[in-house]
Amino acid sequence: MPAPVLIIQTGDANQTLKSSYGGYAQQIQSAAGLCADEIDVVNVCDGQSLRSACSYRAVFITGSPAMVTDREDWSERTAEWLREAALQEMPMFGICYGHQLLTHAFGGEVGYNPSGRAAGTMHVEMLECCRKDPLLAELPPTFPAHMLHMQSVLRPQADATVMARSPMDPHHMLKHADNIYSTQFHPEFSPDFVRAHLNYYADVYRGCGIDALALREKVSDTPQSTGLLRRFLALHARH
Repeated sequence: MPAPVLIIQTGDANQTLKSSYGGYAQQIQSAAGLCADEIDVVNVCDGQSLRSACSYRAVFITGSPAMVTDREDWSERTAEWLREAALQEMPMFGICYGHQLLTHAFGGEVGYNPSGRAAGTMHVEMLECCRKDPLLAELPPTFPAHMLHMQSVLRPQADATVMARSPMDPHHMLKHADNIYSTQFHPEFSPDFVRAHLNYYADVYRGCGIDALALREKVSDTPQSTGLLRRFLALHARH
């Protein structure tokens, strides 16, 4: 059997959404086309410890309700593990919190998005550098993606390459190394999950001046973004 794919769980959906749509790790597993016996989920936010990176063939880092800027002990320990894994040339793909945590681990700056809270389906614009990138070259110039976040990458680390932007975020996708990518958007989320999230938290969003129910009506399929996870494994996972 090949080594498993590690999913670093940094948080999860609330129990109501999780019971209907699965947790963040389960949604990544499904979008990446992985069976249960092909993954190892480590819940770092609950204190579970990570094994050596050499135990795995690739790594996904989930989103989270937590904030990278809170510098929780579990988060800082995970950032150190990510730095060590990068030195071992481990293929990694970070999502939302994972995008921010990789940036923080490698020396960039994360904080509250100056443009405000992002929610729903928005269009991501690929930059010129993507045309020669094996993972991204097949994507159209713009494509829809699901977004649910308050913090974002304010300043990528010096050696990162910005691959994509969105209307609210100039650093929406980063390439940290030849086999390390991260996205602020959620390739793993289904339209139904995003609609349910917006409905569940409608009052919270209303307090931020956001009409979540109007955004819910604009949620769409995101086949190009979802396909990134399987393509990442096909191109970069160790065998």
